[in-house]
Amino acid sequence: MGSVGSPRRTRKGLQDGIYCPTLTFFDPETEELDIPKVREHAVRLARAGLAGLVTLGSNGEAVHLSNDERFTVTLQTRLALDAAGFADLPIIVGASDQSVKGTIENIKLAAQAKGDYVLLVAPSYYRTAMDEDRLEQYFLAVADSSPLPIILYNYPGAVAGIDMDSDFLIRLAKHPNIVGTKFTCGNTGKLMRVARATEAKTAGYEGSGYMAFGGMADFTAQTLLSGGSGVIAGGANVFPKTCVKVWDLWAQGKVDDSTALQKILSTGDWVLTKSAVPGTKAALQSHFGYGGYARQPLRRVDEGEAKTINVGIQELMQVESSLPDKYPVS
Repeated sequence: MGSVGSPRRTRKGLQDGIYCPTLTFFDPETEELDIPKVREHAVRLARAGLAGLVTLGSNGEAVHLSNDERFTVTLQTRLALDAAGFADLPIIVGASDQSVKGTIENIKLAAQAKGDYVLLVAPSYYRTAMDEDRLEQYFLAVADSSPLPIILYNYPGAVAGIDMDSDFLIRLAKHPNIVGTKFTCGNTGKLMRVARATEAKTAGYEGSGYMAFGGMADFTAQTLLSGGSGVIAGGANVFPKTCVKVWDLWAQGKVDDSTALQKILSTGDWVLTKSAVPGTKAALQSHFGYGGYARQPLRRVDEGEAKTINVGIQELMQVESSLPDKYPVS
């Protein structure tokens, strides 16, 4: 396999496996941050065996938060993990902005909040001006000045259709401060090309340390087949143990078992993908007694939709409830 760059430095050890872009919780009446729930949720996910957490992503409603709130969510997540014995679990922080200057300021704030890495989408407000050259200059300028290592976030649906191709991502991967890519585009061929060119870390193979992340639980086994390093899975907010089990079975060489479980995971995860943040919070509320609502203007899931979601994930939640935490309370 071809390689770009030298082995990557690790901060709190980015390991292969499942990462969760955590939800942000609010008081249902005032819509103020519910910090106890933010903390409790982070620890619940860590006990399930996740390899890391992501704060302030699209699932975390970062666009609905002030800078002070963003700082608080990341810092309180870190403090909760440390207090529960998960000081080595890394936190990746969404830190995107439309300008180089603004993005660097966001990254500095993430570092002050004890984040370990940052996740960046392409700037897209001035969409027609964002040709490949401008995008490359943006990411390289940010990488040159960033105090934290950068994971690129290819999510065309959130950035007016900008879809970074594999040639572009492989070029950017040569920068020593760009250490991974998240493929929410769902293109596993692209993921495979980037993973191969960068000698990405994957189950049972350290490689260069570059991280090629699948972007949904929906294609966890497919990410492994493509040589990927992990999955940043929104569905892991609700069914983290099943996501971890799919990954671990494959890593143990039990490919048929992993694939069979992936089929159940993909069926249930699609229900949450369609219902987005409001539906994911509704599922959490139904099954774990917390979750609440997204901030306006996102909708509030009514009782009828909540029942439909629960029916759609019933088989998956039966699997989830049968699995033990990897790190139970002692």
